[in-house]
Amino acid sequence: MLLRKANVVDGALALLDDTGLDGLTMRRLGEALGVRAGALYRHFPSKHALLDAMAERIMESIDLTLKPGPWNEQGLTLASRLRQALLRHRDGARVVAGSYTTEAHTILFGNTAAALLREAGLPSRQAAWAVAAVSQYVIGHTIEEQARADLVNDGSWPKKMDAFAELADDVALSAFDSDQQERFAYGLQLLLNGIRHELTTSSQ
Repeated sequence: MLLRKANVVDGALALLDDTGLDGLTMRRLGEALGVRAGALYRHFPSKHALLDAMAERIMESIDLTLKPGPWNEQGLTLASRLRQALLRHRDGARVVAGSYTTEAHTILFGNTAAALLREAGLPSRQAAWAVAAVSQYVIGHTIEEQARADLVNDGSWPKKMDAFAELADDVALSAFDSDQQERFAYGLQLLLNGIRHELTTSSQ
C-alpha cells in the first residue's frame, strides 16, 4: 500500500484514541501502519509536524456555518463546536494546545470568530485577543475534562475526590465533581459577558 500523508494522520488519530498522547510515538505509529518509522519521516520531518497535521485535521472537522443571529449566540456556537471537536479524540485538546499550526482550517476558525467580533464593534486587535482568550479557555477546560475521563477510566477519580473532600467544603468540591457541560457553559458565558462589556464601554 502506498503510504500517503492522509493515511499517516488517520493512523495517528486512531493510535491517539487507543493510547493517548503519551503513547503516541513514531515507532508505534509505524508498527500500526505496517511500515518502518523512517517511512513516516518522508511525510513528516518530526513528531511535532505530525501533531500539527493532527491538530489541523481536528480543526477541519468544525462546521463554521452559522445561522444569522447576535454575535454572542454565534460565538457560543463556535466555541461549543470547538469543544466537541476536541472531545472526539482522546487527548484531542492536548494535541491542539500549543500546536500554533498555520494550516488553512485552523486559521479559518480564528478568522471566522474574529470577524464576528469586529462586526460587533471590537477593534481588530482586541477581537484577535478575545478569540485567543476564548479559544484558550475552551482548550484548557477540555484538557481538564479529558484528564478527568482518564482518571475515571482507570478508577483513580473516586479516590482523588475523597481526598479532596477532606480538605475542601462542598462548594469548592463542586468545581471539580460537577457536570462538565454545565460548568463549561458557565465559564464561557462569563467570557462572553466580558466581551459584551468591552463592546459597551468602547462605544461610549
